[in-house]
This record gives sequence, structure tokens and C-alpha cells, in this order.
Amino acid sequence: MILDLSSDHVAPAHPAVLAAVAEANQGRARSYGADPWTREAERRLRAIFGPRMSYLPVFNGTGANVLALTAMTRRWESVLCAEDAHVHTDETAAPERAGLKLVLAPSPTGRISPGTLARHLAPGNRHRPQVSVLSLTQSTELGTCYSVADLRALCAEAHELGLAVHLDGARLANAAVTLGVSWAELTTAVGVDVVSLGCSKNGGLLGEGVVVLEPGAVPGLDYLHKAVGQLPAKTRFVSTQLLALLDDDLWYRNARHANAQARRLADGLARLDDVRVQLPTEANAVFADVSAEVAARLAQDVATATWQTTGERGERRLLRLMTAWDTDPADVDRVLACAAAAVGAGRPQQAEPVCSSPTALSAPRP
Repeated sequence: MILDLSSDHVAPAHPAVLAAVAEANQGRARSYGADPWTREAERRLRAIFGPRMSYLPVFNGTGANVLALTAMTRRWESVLCAEDAHVHTDETAAPERAGLKLVLAPSPTGRISPGTLARHLAPGNRHRPQVSVLSLTQSTELGTCYSVADLRALCAEAHELGLAVHLDGARLANAAVTLGVSWAELTTAVGVDVVSLGCSKNGGLLGEGVVVLEPGAVPGLDYLHKAVGQLPAKTRFVSTQLLALLDDDLWYRNARHANAQARRLADGLARLDDVRVQLPTEANAVFADVSAEVAARLAQDVATATWQTTGERGERRLLRLMTAWDTDPADVDRVLACAAAAVGAGRPQQAEPVCSSPTALSAPRP
């Protein structure tokens, strides 16, 4: 069976999460957020993010982003984000379908640079998009992390310009582990107004959350929660997953393991000829630049995501390989063996190397 590193979503739900869902599936409970699990999740999150915080469970990350950004903008307003932001590159124009104009800022490493926001604004010019929200992704779509200092500078700059700040935190746990800080230090403490908090990429089954840190940034959010189709009826089954990830810092342990395996993978790939690790591996994503021939041979044994095709004739591929909470170090070593075999097979006058793929991954897959 092919080793699948195409996404961290290919990982199964953590057993503790499944156990929590099964435990919550006992008897009857109030719906639409009135259940004890959702109230407890909000209490636990307030202890992390601060007493003004509110929490809304949603079905998925795209829904969390669209719900938050729709609430943060008026009909004529727009959202400034990195040119590689997930809301732009990987949500099938969901923000645009919701009526949101995205204004793109250069982000060569996935990050918007502090001190550059004003050049994308045109206040008072009715012919230009009127930006009202800065949306940041942490960790970024290119596997890098904003430093705490840069986040603080960007939030201060945005607020000075009259913008609210949204943080897409689908992989916020991975960034917190890398930077050695808490969720609050990456959000509340630096001035973020609203967070799309991810769970499913870090051991959850399904569902995410919108965490509001500044209530004034999201007028009408409670009504939009239902209006955009993101209010689960049985919210207990979303909130209980979040509680399981918070218990004993499971979210931290899952993200720490994923990050460590990504570094193991990046270090190994960097030692191979004709493989260039193009971006810093600061979370659980590895970006490797290889020839088209190597990519084709590797694809026989390892599933990756082709991020970009480069070269005048498309002779290079930028591959993204994602690790997750369940990634076995032995599987990383097998991927490296397959990559070495793919590189070595193209060398002249050399016996073709053999890649021994396992018959199954180390953990069950959905």
C-alpha cells in the first residue's frame, strides 16, 4: 500500500477523541450549543484565551473561516490575506461565493511582512476594494510560522489602520509547539480579534471552532452561525472532541509529534542528490523540489501533493509532504528510502535501487 503523506487529514481520529464521542453519545442532551459539553468547552477555552472569549462549534475549517470573515465585513468591504493563504488557494472560492473580495499580499514564505499593510489599502476611493480585515494563517500554508513579534506588529499595524484581525488557526497547535508558546500568546496577547480554531488536522474526527476574542469585531455572529449553514444541531459531538484534545495537553503532544516527524523527513530529504527542501520546516509540512522523473518514480510508493510545477518545460515539481499525529518514524524512514530509490534509479550505470514499501500504514486510516 502506498504511504500517504498528501495531507494531515489522511490520519485517523485519535482514539481518545473517538472515546470522547462515544461517551457523549449517552442519553439525550440539549441541542444547538446548549449542551454541557459545549458549555464546558467554552469554560476551558476562556481559561486559555481570556474571560471575554466566546466559542462557536462549526462543521469544518472552511466554514469557520467563511463564518468569521462574513461576520467581520460589511457588504462593500474586503479581506487582505497572503497570496498563499488557505482561504485563497484551497477553499474553492468559498469566500468569494460568500461575497468576500480577497486582496492578496506578497508572501514568498507564506508570511505577510509587517509594515506593508498600508500599500494594499485605498481608504475613501470608491473604485478600489475597501479592506476591513487582515486574515493571517498560523502556521502558514507553506509550513512556516509567524513569530510572536511579527504577529504583534501586524495586529498593531492593522488596528492602527482600522482593520480587524482574523487568524486561520487550522494548524495553530503546530505553530504553538514550534514557537514554544501558548495559544493565548499567539492570539489574545498579540491583538488577534477572531480565531478559526482547528481540531481535525490534529487528531479530531470532524468539526472546528470559531473563537471570538473581541466581540465587537463580529456583529450578528450568532445569527450568521445558522444562516451560513455552520450551526450543528448536535453540538456536543463537536465540543467533546475539543475537550478530549485539551485533556492532558493531547493537542500539544499530537502537534509535537507531527512536527518532529516533519523535521526528521526534511533532514533526510535534504541529504539526497537532486532533492532540495525549499522552505523552512517549521510545522508539519515539508516542501521538496525534485525533478519530474523523480516525482513520477516516488509517486509509485508515496502519495504527496504536487504544490507547483516549475521550469521552462515543467521539468521540476515542488512536492508537499505532510506528517500528522499518527506518523510512525519507521514510515518516515520508508519514505526516505523510497525517495533515495527514486533518485538513484535515474543514475546511469547503476542497478536500480529497491524501495520496500510496507503493506500498510502504522495506524488505521479512514
